[in-house]
Amino acid sequence: MTVAKNRADRVMLYDISWEQFENLLKDLGEHRAARLAYDRTTLEIMTHLPEHEYYKEVISIAVQDIAEELAIDYESYGSTTWKRESRMAGVESDNCFYFQNEAAIRGRLNLDLRQDPPPDLALEIDVTSKSLNRFPIYACLGVPELWC
Repeated sequence: MTVAKNRADRVMLYDISWEQFENLLKDLGEHRAARLAYDRTTLEIMTHLPEHEYYKEVISIAVQDIAEELAIDYESYGSTTWKRESRMAGVESDNCFYFQNEAAIRGRLNLDLRQDPPPDLALEIDVTSKSLNRFPIYACLGVPELWC
């Protein structure tokens, strides 16, 4: 008998143009199980395991509880797709938060990193090894803090 360990399914695609990345995001739509990360011409498409979602929620709730205990206003934007064509970078964080710029983006649903600040904190939950390094992507997007 063979027992397969749980793993996230992922596909790596190379030589993908920015236009192809944008079209794929549009074709897949907003409500999907797969998350995408794009760094220059490399694209990773990945689905998550139940334990990934569990840890994402636990850590997100902890961040919210800490902010509330310290009386810090915040906005959470979940797995929003953050992207910058000029940097050829895009990623969907597991969750992200605004603290310093919360007042500037409060209640807004259409944010654009060409004119709006990036989130102050992004969460990346790794229960399996991702194939595409996300640190340089977040750096290109200007996200100042990443928790893994």
